Amino acid sequence: MSEMYILTPVAGLIGLLIAGVILASIVKKSGGEGRVAEIAEKIQRGAMVFMKREFMLISLFAVVIAAALFFFQNSDYGKLQAGAFLFGCIASSFAGFVGMFTATKANVRTTIAAKEEGSAAALNVAFFGGSVMGLTVASMGLIGLGTLFWCLSDSHHVAEVMEGFAMGASLVALFYRVGGGIFTKAADVGADLVGKVEAGIPEDDPRNPGVIADNVGDNVGDVAGMGSDIFESYCGAQIASIAIAGAVAARAVADGGHVLLTKVGVAADATADKMAEVAQSLMFLPLALTTVGLFCSLLGILLVKAMSSKDPASALRIGTIGSAIIFIAAAFGVCSAFELNSNPAIAVLCGAVGGIIIGLVTEHYTGGKPVRDIAAQGETGVATVMISGLSVGLRSVAIPLLTLSATIYASYHAAGLYGVGLAAVGMLGTVGITMAIDAYGPVADNAGGIAEMSAMGEETRKITDGLDAVGNTTAAIGKGFAIGAAGLAALALITAFIQKADIQNFNFTDETVLSTFFVGLFIGGIVPFLNGAITMTAVGDAAFEMITEIRRQFKEIPGLLEGKEGVEPDSDKCVDIATAAATKRMILPAILAVGTPLVVGFGFKSIGGGETGAIALTGCLIGALLGCILMALMMSNAGGAWDNAKKYVEDGHHGGKGSGVHEACVVGDTVGDPFKDTSGPSMNIIINVMAIVSLVIAGSL
Repeated sequence: MSEMYILTPVAGLIGLLIAGVILASIVKKSGGEGRVAEIAEKIQRGAMVFMKREFMLISLFAVVIAAALFFFQNSDYGKLQAGAFLFGCIASSFAGFVGMFTATKANVRTTIAAKEEGSAAALNVAFFGGSVMGLTVASMGLIGLGTLFWCLSDSHHVAEVMEGFAMGASLVALFYRVGGGIFTKAADVGADLVGKVEAGIPEDDPRNPGVIADNVGDNVGDVAGMGSDIFESYCGAQIASIAIAGAVAARAVADGGHVLLTKVGVAADATADKMAEVAQSLMFLPLALTTVGLFCSLLGILLVKAMSSKDPASALRIGTIGSAIIFIAAAFGVCSAFELNSNPAIAVLCGAVGGIIIGLVTEHYTGGKPVRDIAAQGETGVATVMISGLSVGLRSVAIPLLTLSATIYASYHAAGLYGVGLAAVGMLGTVGITMAIDAYGPVADNAGGIAEMSAMGEETRKITDGLDAVGNTTAAIGKGFAIGAAGLAALALITAFIQKADIQNFNFTDETVLSTFFVGLFIGGIVPFLNGAITMTAVGDAAFEMITEIRRQFKEIPGLLEGKEGVEPDSDKCVDIATAAATKRMILPAILAVGTPLVVGFGFKSIGGGETGAIALTGCLIGALLGCILMALMMSNAGGAWDNAKKYVEDGHHGGKGSGVHEACVVGDTVGDPFKDTSGPSMNIIINVMAIVSLVIAGSL
């Protein structure tokens, strides 16, 4: 078995090589010249400024946390864990950098392809631009986790060391996703309110100083941010499954068996060596599944390429569902090769199907009849648009939560708590194409903005608008999928935490245990609301600065608003405002996510002693998990519905652009922007960071 372990990092290197080949093919295409090249260069420069500042801030935090792990962990694996933590930071940062670099190269090439070659060629460039990010995320996860498992498979502490890698990925996600969300919405809200509402100029108008920052923000939030979000869940799901299997292995050896081993087909009278061998197989199974999933994603990417001449939405849907079906079939084959029964594969099936259902439900609420209903409410003003959008967001929570409940129930009965971890792996197994389709959205959106700013003509804009419309749907589906995946991954991590903490007195008939658990539960329930308040306030304050700057430029730069030839806005100033806001205002969410488990766990331990800290922290994690999932779904879906309601009116319905209905829907979209792109997605990061920090400190509670 051990000779197979090297296949995972090798597969990651192959995936990275393929991503490099795709990137090279994109860069070889024409990037335009003159005005279009100048605009593209400004977007790329702004994106790299953000990445550089975030990386410097991440480096500072990473050094401090790595030092704490190295010097203060009361374990013999603390030094290795500190190294794995830095490895996780580097892997996630590298994936984010590659994704941002590619997206800011592919955007202008998508515009040129739309102008010179048509819709199919433009779709190919935009999708392959996104696929570089998808393949890099999957490949870096396999390289990082696969290398650690291969090197440490003989150690009893392999899971603990790998937890350090997940913690590093979580730190980067915290900065890129939360900071990126603040950046993108500060720019978007500022550009929209002053440009479209006050000045009455079109979206992506080159006269607007905030437009370049807005286009940079699309990449910052939905490429680097979403990529780090998915990377965190992708790694967390695998590590949680490995940790649970490791605990099973230890108990099987000590007690002569374990219920999970029976569930996966091991005879009750099997020898101790056989049990240990199967337990080791269970530890490697999540890595084997994601290794196969990378190649299933590649097949899905080829399916999209083959279908690119058809409707873009159909091509992307066929690629996504096709790769998921291939992956599910492959999961049964992998279990058979490991001499396991079909129960682990059934758990994988539950996760994959659950992810598809959540994605389709999200598509309905952010692109179907609810969107048209919100637009119709604009006939009576802003208030009814707001009420209708909030109603859609609240209603959209029900089916995804029931789906997650069914997924957890079915996967548990298939393979115990280990099955819940495998369900998360199943949902994330084809992350290569899932992330590719999500990253496609901002590339297509940028392409439309570049076409507008460089005055490429109605025909080009029509093609890019069509691609952008599909991208809005894929982005909404991606957010729903990310929430579901983060929820399952966090639940798997919490399960691993409970196993590692080894709480012996978890008896709810004991009043002390019950009261401690519920106090922790209530504290955890506070976290998503505080996080939402902090991030919404951050966007509001940053947008205020952005609005002030845009108004100043319109007032003080002669001829700017009139579009006088040769007069250019100071776009770099707006990029700088958004970047500074992102780096300063995401410190509080970071402290909240990292500090809450430490305060609750060690605080209650110091007060009550014994297992009090672990029991309180278990309640805290469960309360935060439920609150974060509910808030994330409500905010993301309400925001997506408001956004698409505005676009529906702009397409000519209910009076079209400039009408009273349009003004009402623009206000709804402005409120929805930080809902769907800042506060909502940040919930995924908060709960996963809390869960992985808790898992790392579990042995000390």
